[in-house]
Amino acid sequence: MFEDRVDAGRQLAARLEYLRGQDVVVLGLPRGGVPVAYEVAQSLGKQLDVIVVRKLGVPYQPEVAMGALGEDGVRVLEPRILAQARVRDEDLQQVEERERGILDTRVERFRRGRPRVPLQGRTALIVDDGVATGSTARAACQVARQLGAAKVILAVPVAPKEAARELQGPDEIVCLRTPAHFTAVGVHYEDFSPTTDDEVVVLLDAAAKRAADGDRAGNAADFDGDVEIPVGGRSIAGHLYLPKPADAVVLFAHGSGSSRFSPRNRYVARVLEQAGLGTLLLDLLTPEEELDRANVFDIGLLAGRLAEATRWVLDRPDAAGCRIGYFGASTGAAAALWAAAEPGAEVAAVVSRGGRPDLAGDRLPAVTAPTLLIVGGADTYVLELNHQARGKLHCESELAVVPGATHLFEEHGTLAEAAARARDWFVRHLRTPAPDVG
Repeated sequence: MFEDRVDAGRQLAARLEYLRGQDVVVLGLPRGGVPVAYEVAQSLGKQLDVIVVRKLGVPYQPEVAMGALGEDGVRVLEPRILAQARVRDEDLQQVEERERGILDTRVERFRRGRPRVPLQGRTALIVDDGVATGSTARAACQVARQLGAAKVILAVPVAPKEAARELQGPDEIVCLRTPAHFTAVGVHYEDFSPTTDDEVVVLLDAAAKRAADGDRAGNAADFDGDVEIPVGGRSIAGHLYLPKPADAVVLFAHGSGSSRFSPRNRYVARVLEQAGLGTLLLDLLTPEEELDRANVFDIGLLAGRLAEATRWVLDRPDAAGCRIGYFGASTGAAAALWAAAEPGAEVAAVVSRGGRPDLAGDRLPAVTAPTLLIVGGADTYVLELNHQARGKLHCESELAVVPGATHLFEEHGTLAEAAARARDWFVRHLRTPAPDVG
C-alpha cells in the first residue's frame, strides 16, 4: 500500500536509480501520473514533461476503457472490449470527438506556451500512478515514438500481473507491484485524492523553474530532500526545499489526520516555491506520538515543535538570515499562531487555511506577525470562528473568504485561489526588497 502519489513516486525513483546517468526525459501522464513523475524527475535530476492522453470510455460504462487517444493524432483501440460492449461506429466516433476536444484543451493548458521537451534520440520514461487495462499507456508509448524517442520505458507503482507481462508498446516496464487479483489502481493507495489541472500546471512550472535556476547557477542544485529535525531527544520528519540563494522559508503545520504528504499542502508549497520561497513540510509529532489523540490536539506541544523546527532552519548555513513564515491548516493554524505569539518569535508572516485559530486562545493578542486567515465561504462554522479569532488579533490581519469552498477546499479552483492568496501574502511580507542603489 502506498501512502499517496508522492510516496509512490519516491519508491519508484529508488527502483529507477540505474537511469541516473542516462539521457532520460521523465514524462508524466496527466493528471494522476504527474505527481508521481515529479518525484521521479526530482530524485533522478531529469527534465519533466507530460504526454497527454485520454481514455475512451465505453458508452454507458465510461469507467471501462475501450481505447485511448494521444497527442499528434494517436489512437489506440481495444478490439476485445469493443466487441464485448457491442460499441457502434457512430458511438465510438462521438466519444472520440468529445475526448479529442478535452485532450487538445489540456495540451494547451498544461504547456501554456512552454515548449515540449525534445525526445529525439533520447529515452522516454513514461510514468503513471498505475495501470488498469494499459490502453492509455500504449497510446503514450506511441506518442513518444512518434516524437523520436530512441527507447521507451513505462514505469508505474502498480499494475495487474497480466498487464505488466503482456502490455505492448514500451521497450521496458518497471512496476513495483503486480498483484494477481487486481481490482483498481486506487485500492493500492491510502490517499488517492484526485489530481487537479491546477496541480499539474504547478508541478510542471516548478520543475521547469528548478531546471532553469540550475542552469543559471552553473548547475548548482537547490536543496530538495527529506530531513530529520531533532526536538527534545526525539526527531520529527520533514521535507525541505531551499532555493539558491534563499531569503525566505515557509514552515507548514498540518492539521489532525493529515501529514507532511498532504496533497493540498504540497500543492500550496509548489505555488510558493514558484514565487522563489523555500518550504518545509513538517510532521510535528513522531508516528508513535500520533497514536495518542491527545497529542494531536495539544496546541502548546505542536507550537513548541514548530519553534524548534524554526531554530533548526535558521541554524543551517544555507538558510542563515532567511525570513520565516508559517502556513497552518486546521489545528496546525492554531499551533502556528501560538508559536508566533511567543516572545522573540522569529516569524514575519502567518497564513491560516481552513484553520482553527480559536484554539490558540488567549495567545492571539500577542501575535505580532501579519496574519492572513483564509476560509471557505461554505465552511460556515469555521468561518464564524475565524471572524471571532480575528477580533482578538492586534497585528495586521485580513480574513479572505473563498466563495463556494468547503473545509478542505476540494471544489474546483478553490485550492488554487487559496494558494494564490497565501503566495501573495508571503511574498509581500517575506521577500527581501532589492536595495536602493539610486
